[in-house]
Formats: sequence, C-alpha cells, structure tokens
Amino acid sequence: MADSRLLVPELKEAETMGAEAARFEELLLQASKELQQAQTSRPESTQIQPQPGFCVKTNSSEGKVFINICHSPCIPPPADVTEDELLQMLEEDQAGFRIPMSLGEPHAELDAKGQGCTAYDVAVNSDFYRRMQNSDFLRELVVTIAREGLEDKYGLQLNPEWRMLKNRAFLGSISQQNIRSQQRPRIQELGDVYTPDSLRPEEGPEKPHLNLWLEAPDLLLVEIDLPKLDGALGLSLEIGENRLVMGGPQPLYRLDAYIPLRINSDESKAAFHRKRRQLMVAMPLLSVPS
Repeated sequence: MADSRLLVPELKEAETMGAEAARFEELLLQASKELQQAQTSRPESTQIQPQPGFCVKTNSSEGKVFINICHSPCIPPPADVTEDELLQMLEEDQAGFRIPMSLGEPHAELDAKGQGCTAYDVAVNSDFYRRMQNSDFLRELVVTIAREGLEDKYGLQLNPEWRMLKNRAFLGSISQQNIRSQQRPRIQELGDVYTPDSLRPEEGPEKPHLNLWLEAPDLLLVEIDLPKLDGALGLSLEIGENRLVMGGPQPLYRLDAYIPLRINSDESKAAFHRKRRQLMVAMPLLSVPS
C-alpha cells in the first residue's frame, strides 16, 4: 500500500505546516498524553466472569483440546454488519471486521472418559453471542477466529477440524478473565487534518469528512465518510509513513492528508462498510508520541 512518491519530508517547523496542521498535531499529542495519564490513574484491567455458551472439541499434537465459547456483556460487540456485508469483506480479503474476544489461559481437565485434556475459555459479547446462536456462519467464523487467536497467543497448532458437543455447554470450569477496563478515548474528527493548499482546488472532487482515534497506543483508526458511494469499486488508497491519500471513482472524492505520526504502511488495512458508507482504515504506528 505504500508508495514512496506519496511520502513527504517530515516537517521540522510548526510554521511550515500552517496553523491548522499545528493545531491538529498539538491536539493529537495532547490526547496521547491524556491517554497515558488515564492508564496510570485507573486500573488497566478488570475481572469478568464469562457465562457458558457452547463447547467444541479439536486436537493438537499434544492431545485433545476443548474450546469453551463463552460470553459476557463486558466484552465490546463487533461492528453491526449484515452477514452478506461480512461475507463480501471476507471474500475481498479485507480486515475491517473484528470480533473482540478475551482468550483465557489453558487449564487441564478430564474428558468424559477420564482422560487428560486441555481446555481454553474464549469470551465474546453477550448480544453478539445471542445473534451467533441463530447463524451457523457466525458460529463457524467465531470458532475459526478463536482457534487462530489461541494458536497465535500460545504457539499452538490446532486441528482446523472440530465438532460441537451436544450435551455440554462447557468442559471443566470457566474462570474469571481480565479485560481492559475501558475503551480508549476518541481523539478528534479529522476535518482538521493538514491538507496542502496546492491540493485544495476551488472546484473539483469533494474532500470527505473523517474521524480519527487511537484504539491503542500503537494503533490509529480512521473512518472516512463516503455517502455518495455504494461500494469500494474504483476507490484507491495509498498510505505513506505520515500521509494518507485516497481517490474516488470519477471526480467524486479526493483526500490528501498529512498525519503527524509515523505509520506502518506495510501493515495497514482498509475495508469499505457498505451500510455506513465508510472507508475504515487501521494503521499500526511505528512509534508512539511520549
């Protein structure tokens, strides 16, 4: 996604950025400092007690593995998209849809035959769980994401084949889990992002409205409102280390924004949300302001 032609030299003086850009940088850095202060002034995590949902059985090279899919209202819900919209996102290999999960620690248990096995508790939002109960597609998606998450977190290699236990909602006991106490504060709408004067024509493509916030100290999220579009066909998006450039089909939209943070363009992802008519961009940061 990166293009060296889009990279602009890092501006050394606030005056060369213009008052608008300097104000945005000041607000962004201030919000980041407030975020760090908030993290030290409140508990970073809180304990929850997930409720049982259903249990699936799989295996690894070390033996049988059971995954207890649980739920809690304290887990944030995923974006409200239809199954058709979600299926299209997955077919287009986009990463704009995430299912927040809490992955518990492994615990040793005994299966129905009294043989040793390992169980993991994975919690999702309670409202989303109720929706998932009526959808084989969402159930399979959650189990797949949970399996991959456990593999990444614990260095496992789990069999992708699994089956759901019919008469058991969970195996063993479901322990309390620690989750982040609160969502991190939003920073500001991106109407104030610095756009070079030379790229602001009196007439021409419309500059869309944007929202920007730090989802985590090292992850910047952007929402770009594109109410005139029904899909991503014809959209172009290029991300440099501190610059985001978007073009729309025909002359509808044009955006060239300087972002005063160092972006990991190689790991950045984007997805178009049809229902909201928004382009969602996730941009990991190479460094975080102190």
